[in-house]
Amino acid sequence: MLDRRTLLSGTAAIPFLAALDLPAAWAATPKGIVVMAKQIDDIVSFDPGEAYEFSDNEVDNNCYRKLVRPNGDTLAGDLAEKWEVSKDGLTFTFHLRPDAHFASGKAVTAEDAAFSFHRTVIMDKTPAFIISQFGFTKDNVEKLIRATDPHTLVFELPEVAATSFVLYCLSANVGCIVEKATAMANAKDGDYGNGWLKTHTAGAGAYQLVSWKASDHVILQANPHFGAPVHEKRVVIRHVGDPAEQLLLLKKGDVDIARDLQADQLKTIAANKDFHSVAAGQATSMYICMNQNVAELQKPEVHQAIKWAIDYQAIAKNITPGTWSVDQSFLPAGLPGALTKEPFRKDTAKAKKLLAAAGYPNGFKVTMDYISISPYAEVAQAIQQDLAEIGITVTLQPGTQKQVITKTRARTHQMAVLVWGSDYFDPNSNAQAFCANPDDSDNSKLKIIAWRNHFVNKTLTDQALAAAKELDAKKRIAIYHAMQEEFWKSAPMAFLLQKNAVATMRKGVSGIVIGPLPDYTRYAAITKA
Repeated sequence: MLDRRTLLSGTAAIPFLAALDLPAAWAATPKGIVVMAKQIDDIVSFDPGEAYEFSDNEVDNNCYRKLVRPNGDTLAGDLAEKWEVSKDGLTFTFHLRPDAHFASGKAVTAEDAAFSFHRTVIMDKTPAFIISQFGFTKDNVEKLIRATDPHTLVFELPEVAATSFVLYCLSANVGCIVEKATAMANAKDGDYGNGWLKTHTAGAGAYQLVSWKASDHVILQANPHFGAPVHEKRVVIRHVGDPAEQLLLLKKGDVDIARDLQADQLKTIAANKDFHSVAAGQATSMYICMNQNVAELQKPEVHQAIKWAIDYQAIAKNITPGTWSVDQSFLPAGLPGALTKEPFRKDTAKAKKLLAAAGYPNGFKVTMDYISISPYAEVAQAIQQDLAEIGITVTLQPGTQKQVITKTRARTHQMAVLVWGSDYFDPNSNAQAFCANPDDSDNSKLKIIAWRNHFVNKTLTDQALAAAKELDAKKRIAIYHAMQEEFWKSAPMAFLLQKNAVATMRKGVSGIVIGPLPDYTRYAAITKA
């Protein structure tokens, strides 16, 4: 358990903490320390070449920097103060800023950047595909990604790819720049420091990791060499899995920020001036998928009937107010190219006509898997009721998230309510997942959402491939616009909601920046009175 000793350990940078005499319940968190309650039992590793979960990606974002970062719907430099791209789109030349320093005090160099990409591709851990999808391999990466001087990095693509696609992937967590000297000093058996970096950080971000205990806590200390203001010198993240307990701790003053309050908890403090919340839409979507291996679900009229049967607004208003909002596109709002219109609403009469046109005037029976926790359970029940009104009898099949995902990956489901989070901030992440299925066989190399539902649409598959290689940014966005229109007409998926990430704070606490992906949530500006 996270206790006072752990909270105050390693406090050389803030020596006054040693004199504090905190009560056992921690009422009123110490000055200079921000305490957050958050579900962090998903953490596996803090190594950017391996980290692939929401919580470790968020921590990495505050301990590392990348070459570039999203800035609204554009990209801005982070460690790279500028860059050029060759006319053929194959060579990126990044010029690194000379004033960036790692937590060790050493300057960030182009060699550190090259090393970071080399180790990611060579280790080939889960997130490596974000970089290797451009054609980098263990055999070519050291030749193609290279430092030509201390502040110049050349990033040469083996094959053409859309410029924005490449840059957005470099802004993902896997693009974090690791200090080569520290990683290699702690390397064992040729692991590029992976074993050590699982539980340590070697970055140039606002903070550095000083303590982690699985399913208990994370403690971050300000990087004294960051070169920009870091208002609170220590951030403590306590694992609190129950949102109701998070709210209780917030009310007692044991934590400053609660990160996972649900609609019920938010409602109870909505009018309380002692608390306030900030929220931002994240690239996480809730959707229904329909397996095209099921005869009753194969016709486009059935897909349309189901989409027109659902009361999206009622679900958002009554089940997920403040935490999930209506969003009906495979590109969630905020991602480049996303269309934010809502083409579907509940129209029972229209849905019945579509079902009759498909040859099912009396409906049919179908099973639907769902994740048996809130809000997925309540959403599934609402969908069951809406579809019953047009004659579709849905038998609900609850399961853990792992069970539901395993079943859909095996393509043995009929319908399912699922959640999808974008792997990186480029539209290709979702477009490829939901639209591209060039090989529907069991031997396919692309076994993502379209494949899992036997959804084959050559137009969408070709468009997804073309957009990934389109060098003209405007033409690329136009392709994604066209794909969304086609998807609404033909795809056996109904997008329902987009997640709103919410941070609820005590009075006097402010400054947390919620990013469109967990990778972009920032702590450096947090202040507390």
